[in-house]
Amino acid sequence: ASGTVRVFDRSPLTDGAAVRRRTAVLTESPTLDERLTARETLRAFAEMYDVPAHEIGPRAEALLEEFGIAERGNDRVGGFSRGMKQRLSLARALVHDPDLLFLDEPTAGLDPSATHQLHQTVRQMARTRGRTVVLCTHNLVEAQALSDRVAVLGGGTLLALGTPAELAHRMSPRLEVTIKIDPARHADAIALVSALDGLTVTSERGGVLRVGGIPRERVPDVAAHLVRGGIPLFRLEPHEPSLTDAYFALQHAAGDTR
Repeated sequence: ASGTVRVFDRSPLTDGAAVRRRTAVLTESPTLDERLTARETLRAFAEMYDVPAHEIGPRAEALLEEFGIAERGNDRVGGFSRGMKQRLSLARALVHDPDLLFLDEPTAGLDPSATHQLHQTVRQMARTRGRTVVLCTHNLVEAQALSDRVAVLGGGTLLALGTPAELAHRMSPRLEVTIKIDPARHADAIALVSALDGLTVTSERGGVLRVGGIPRERVPDVAAHLVRGGIPLFRLEPHEPSLTDAYFALQHAAGDTR
């Protein structure tokens, strides 16, 4: 395979320094000098990225405060927990206010509070500051919640690209309906559902049927059909397709063709 890459209409090969001034990377594992304090870390990287001298102090303090580590600002990084190191790594990545931010599994090892803070920062960067964030993650719930567009990769190949909703509805356009029934009529319900054109019972357990292949417009017909058959319905619950559904459908399809 071959090709070219341009970032901000520049080549990273020939204009690497110019590209790096406008980008930042947060890796999965924090790479910090544990001999420095948090405050020293931010100041040092601000100087490396040529942040104006009069802005370095205020910017470092604002980031320490934003990520909840201001009280530990003068402590050496070696004594920080993994979560605190990841917060500081993100603050360090933002110290020069990059236009493009790459995040590689950024919430790995973070507690719920730190994860929430990072999600808020990503949303703010993308939707308030007008910055571009490229997020690499195996957490599909996180990807669906944060992403405007999603690229699904498999075996080094781009399998799909689109909004989470586009991918979900394209790959899993039908709904799954959960029908909770009287266990005594379980077999009757299975027979009734199986008799309907195009519908299949995908699983059954404890008085609950999961039925695949039901378009939204057919849900009322399925309910009416079961009621006419004497099956007392306790719940019909449509399940909208998710990015997780799309991901597994794409991976399965890719596996069938390789």
